[in-house]
Amino acid sequence: MNDLAQINWTALSVFIFFFVLVTVMGFAASRWQRGSSASHLDEWGLGGRRFGTWITWFLVGGDFYTAYTVIAVPALVYAVGAYGFFALPYTILVYPIVFTIMPRLWRVAQKAGHVTSADVVYARFQSRPLELAIAATGVLATMPYIALQLVGMEVVIKALGLQGELPLAAAFVILALYTYSAGLRAPALIAFVKDLMIYIVVLVAIVLVPAKLGGYSAVFSSAAAGFAAKGGATGLTLKASQFLPYATLALGSALAAFMYPHTLTGIFAAKSADTIRKNAIFLPAYTLLLGLIALLGYMAYAANLHPKTPNDVVPALFNTLFPSWFAGFAFAAIAIGALVPAAVMSIGAANLFTRNFWKAYVNPAVTSEGEAKVAKIVSLVVKVGALVFIVFVPTQFALDLQLLGGVWILQTFPAVVFGLFFGWFRGGPLLLGWLVGLATGTTLAYMDGIKPVHAFVVGGNTYGIYTGLVALLVNIVVAVIAQALVSTFSGAQGARRSA
Repeated sequence: MNDLAQINWTALSVFIFFFVLVTVMGFAASRWQRGSSASHLDEWGLGGRRFGTWITWFLVGGDFYTAYTVIAVPALVYAVGAYGFFALPYTILVYPIVFTIMPRLWRVAQKAGHVTSADVVYARFQSRPLELAIAATGVLATMPYIALQLVGMEVVIKALGLQGELPLAAAFVILALYTYSAGLRAPALIAFVKDLMIYIVVLVAIVLVPAKLGGYSAVFSSAAAGFAAKGGATGLTLKASQFLPYATLALGSALAAFMYPHTLTGIFAAKSADTIRKNAIFLPAYTLLLGLIALLGYMAYAANLHPKTPNDVVPALFNTLFPSWFAGFAFAAIAIGALVPAAVMSIGAANLFTRNFWKAYVNPAVTSEGEAKVAKIVSLVVKVGALVFIVFVPTQFALDLQLLGGVWILQTFPAVVFGLFFGWFRGGPLLLGWLVGLATGTTLAYMDGIKPVHAFVVGGNTYGIYTGLVALLVNIVVAVIAQALVSTFSGAQGARRSA
């Protein structure tokens, strides 16, 4: 009875209504824009490559700005202040990169029927080991990312007063079933509802919360006082020692963002290169939204909240300052915000496994229908794996792995991108660069206790640099040196043969 008394029934009713709505949409999506062969991997895993500007905008935004973003960014701002805003310059820097690189990558993939970045890499370099390295890195980096979507959903489910893991498991079983049925079309359709709800929640919050707390002046004053009481590096503005770590973290994250399988899946599903360019222009609207979401971390100080963990900041804010029906609406928006990226991530990982492991090593003669069947099964396995991971493994471990995943996925950048612009590199040197970069990044992160920034001491001064960016520089240097040696050796052999 005590457990039932803790449940916010009004909020839960609103939450269930919207969850049922998107579930119906998820199953209905199997008939939306359906091609002639729904069992083809292009149809299930890429939506038939027919998504236009608006669908792509919602889909890419939906799987890039996730439920965990809504929970984690305000939590980070609440915990460390201005440093938590690094996500804003990161998402500003990423779109020129998308505008420059992704249309060319899309054209290569569209022309040859590639489904994954590893497909593109193999076609360019004819190296199975490099293809496998890119695919394995993508899957490993994605798994903890899916688990963190579950963390975001778990936070809001507990805020409703529900206890235990059964509600979370039920939500993910439903997600698994309609993703199996509809493929990429399900999250693409649901993303419309998810983004509209998130925009409503954030716009209402940034107007009404400060109004209830005495205005933005009171919000910033309370936050400043809270950070001053904590001491250390927290504050409303960056300390001088934080400038370089902040900048390199933003740059490295921007370079890594569209190397993930789920973001590339949204790119490959677009119907044209112009669609991608238009999205690179329009997607910064989400950056504005992200900046507003981050302010919720400051508002928690003005509301005099003392959450058990920083991740509880956003739910506590809505439970405290809003009527139950709106809290339920907000929690539904966050939970649905977990479904969209989790679905796309599982599809991206399944595409990689199917094309670059199953087809490459197990069954090279597999048909298009066989590919789709394997991908569907793998997408289920990935979701179940993420659920088991979050239920039985401490959340901090998932956070650590996600941080390492960012370092790892960044090491795929040279292999994926350089072949699009340069004809000099070969597969072997790029594979060596990937291996050394991966080892360097993992070692530095481990030495630092799984922290994102490594401190270098030069001339008595300390310089903090994002570990992933350091590893990427090592990766590129090794690849360039190895390629130069290979070219020199090949040239020398050619000269001897001609003599």
